[in-house]
Amino acid sequence: MEISANGFTKLSASSFTVLSNLVTETISNLSAPQTGGQGEPVGGPFTKFSFETGAVTDSETDWDIAFRGTTIAVNGGTATGTNEEPTRNGNAGAAIQNGIFSDITSANGLSFDQDAAGSFAVPAGSGEGWYNYNPATFTVTPIPGRILVFRTHDGKFAKVEILSYYRDAPAEPDAFSDESRVYTFNYVYNPNEGETALE
Repeated sequence: MEISANGFTKLSASSFTVLSNLVTETISNLSAPQTGGQGEPVGGPFTKFSFETGAVTDSETDWDIAFRGTTIAVNGGTATGTNEEPTRNGNAGAAIQNGIFSDITSANGLSFDQDAAGSFAVPAGSGEGWYNYNPATFTVTPIPGRILVFRTHDGKFAKVEILSYYRDAPAEPDAFSDESRVYTFNYVYNPNEGETALE
């Protein structure tokens, strides 16, 4: 950049920030076991995930979302009252969107919910959050076009498209032969503070 004053011209370095690239990944076979169910109290630890590292984490603080069975918790809000839930100490939240994954291009303007007493930011139950349960086949399948947009524990943004709830993501899952509670999902993560772009 040139600065001119009193007939003199000086070159000055421009002030700019270099943004990191968006991270686009597929996570395969993330295990989210639970105990109980079918009339028994649900329990077992949640499997915590960090978008920053792109991996499961045991950290008590640096996690964004956590999985147990069909339930997804966020590292933001307060305890829901379920058994063995992780401590929330971040500002994570979730916004449920309908559309094509690539068409969800920004988190700007979205309203993010957090976990609270009696409810999760990603609603639990068939047809409510991310999945449908088929009582005829006993299978859990992602709702087509249901995209989960997350604000991370430290205020960044990511979007998630869940592809499967079964090991190795079979096209036609069999509740009796395919291992369940094993997630495969696509995500896009923006590592830049204050930036909401997701494409």
